[in-house]
Amino acid sequence: MATTEYIKIIHQEMDWLEGVIDQAIRTYLMQEGHETNWLELPMPVILGSTAPYAEMTAAWGLNVYGRLAMALAMAPHIRPEALDVFFGKNQTYDRGFTEFGGVADKNHSGFLPTGQTLFFLIAAGNPEARIEVMNLLDRQSILIQEQVLMLNETEDHMPMLNGILGISNRWLRYFLTGKKPGLEHSASFPAQKIETRMDWADIVLDDMVMEQVTEILTWLQHGKVLLNDWGLQKKIKPGYRALFYGPPGTGKTLTATLIGKATQRDVYKIDLSMIISKYIGETEKNLSKVFDIAEHKDWILFFDEADALFGKRTAANSSNDRHANQQTAYLLQRIEDFPGVVILASNLRANMDEAFSRRFQSIIHFAMPSAEERYELWKGAFSETCTLHPDIDLQAIAAEYELAGGAIINVLRYCALSAIRRGDTVVTKQELLTGLRREFKKENRTLMTSN
Repeated sequence: MATTEYIKIIHQEMDWLEGVIDQAIRTYLMQEGHETNWLELPMPVILGSTAPYAEMTAAWGLNVYGRLAMALAMAPHIRPEALDVFFGKNQTYDRGFTEFGGVADKNHSGFLPTGQTLFFLIAAGNPEARIEVMNLLDRQSILIQEQVLMLNETEDHMPMLNGILGISNRWLRYFLTGKKPGLEHSASFPAQKIETRMDWADIVLDDMVMEQVTEILTWLQHGKVLLNDWGLQKKIKPGYRALFYGPPGTGKTLTATLIGKATQRDVYKIDLSMIISKYIGETEKNLSKVFDIAEHKDWILFFDEADALFGKRTAANSSNDRHANQQTAYLLQRIEDFPGVVILASNLRANMDEAFSRRFQSIIHFAMPSAEERYELWKGAFSETCTLHPDIDLQAIAAEYELAGGAIINVLRYCALSAIRRGDTVVTKQELLTGLRREFKKENRTLMTSN
């Protein structure tokens, strides 16, 4: 069974880790056999194996230090007893060895390694190797970018390496089973992948909007050529920033999703409810989690109701105002430095901070559809199994009732449910008017009928 081979590979890494820990401690404490450097211990040969762990270490180009960091982070999950030796006492002070790092937790009886533990293993006998630790834990490290390894943050007054060194449950599951789940929508990743079954034919955009959308598509297709082959990287930044603004239901989210679908890129919608925090610095920290992993992916980031994050700055009359302005400035910088595509959506352009507006490559107005566009939307909505009764004048409906595409789909949903309850597929005029009335009521508007 393939899973058995996957697990065998991981346990070979644990055997090697135990040998490294034993040798590192012998060397540090000048015990018998201290002359041998742990780097002389042979690593398990995994090159050529189809096990997920072996394939990923090869794909990431991990050296001996990267393999050691991975093994150490996995140990509490796979072989926690391998770390028990770090509980040894310093006889001089009758306490644990500070240099071993590690923490104890009430929910775990074993030793949890920290960045200091990794530093001890790699650099205790060779201080020059400290740079290897810093490289592994740097934001640019592939293991940090891919969110394989995590070094928990510490209080400002605490040493950075005191943070617990952990491994993502997502990646560990993949190494053991070969099944890699998607990025989970959580506090550590406050974004959600959005997709659609629709195509461009299912959305009605006026020519001006479509022309601007085509510009984004062209950038996604040819941007790298323009920057690298045409030498424009000296003059323009690599990312692309667009603002979609207009009333709800006019196609802003759907357009962003279709851009991703057309260019075979994932679109991630940022969950503002999980990002915005009343605590100073927390919003920036939450947002950076998304940007850090997205920076080396070919993703499109989509911020809906973006004025909640990117709204106008105010006069700094209080500490809260200063905090909000600092937050806005930070977000501006992260978006401007992001090498991919960022799309912000807002109901009103006037709500957006002008400092952002100046940095958008595209500002696209998604207006309420015209009567002609509404007619096309109505035709498309009722073009499948669910159809309208022949006595319904669709052109008159489109001309009389101003609705966005999203609202028209809501009417379709109501009408389809009404029809199926009757055991039919044809929608009556009364059902259509009731569906329209429901939508108008949501917006505190009164439906005026001509009949």
